Amino acid sequence: MIEILQKGGPLMGIILICSIVVLGVFLERLLYLHRASIRIGEFLEGLSLLLERGHVQAALQECTMTPGPVARVLEAALEKPNASRSELKEITTDAGLLELPKLERNLSILSMLSYITPLIGLLGTVLGLLDAFLSINNHGGYATAAEIAKGVFESLLTTAASLAVAIPAFLAYSYLSSRVNDLIHDMERAGIEIVQLLLNHEHTSSNRNSDS
Repeated sequence: MIEILQKGGPLMGIILICSIVVLGVFLERLLYLHRASIRIGEFLEGLSLLLERGHVQAALQECTMTPGPVARVLEAALEKPNASRSELKEITTDAGLLELPKLERNLSILSMLSYITPLIGLLGTVLGLLDAFLSINNHGGYATAAEIAKGVFESLLTTAASLAVAIPAFLAYSYLSSRVNDLIHDMERAGIEIVQLLLNHEHTSSNRNSDS
């Protein structure tokens, strides 16, 4: 491994650092998004049963104990169960917007590295070829095959290494972006459904009070 880094030239160290950053960001985001995901259908069904029985505080506590952005959106609405439809929509929208930066954190790093790493490899290719031509020039056009091969090998090695980092980085970014989009859709669904559930709860409570 060290020998390959040495033969690849000075830019191989930068490419290695990029690969470590890509792996670290991917694992951190993957773990975070896994913890943030919930079975929204089952969760909303449970909240619906609690609200039908008039247990608003129990529903709120359930959201407080559940991690993730979807639960935070539901919690924001349940904290003001008597608000109007427009107010509840605004509350859920604002709560979703607050969660969005947390979901997208560090994804731009993956995107940036997937574009920049090939450019670093291209620079290494150019430097390697320059090294090969300098060897020829320094020996009056009679450089040995080994001296020429050293520069060519360096250029090819940096190109291959940069692509080996950039391709997984782009795939990781695409996969994590799709996971984020799924969570955004879940937050939007949760916001719409909790508004309707709270309005139904308010309507049911009003009917009970009028009947009594």
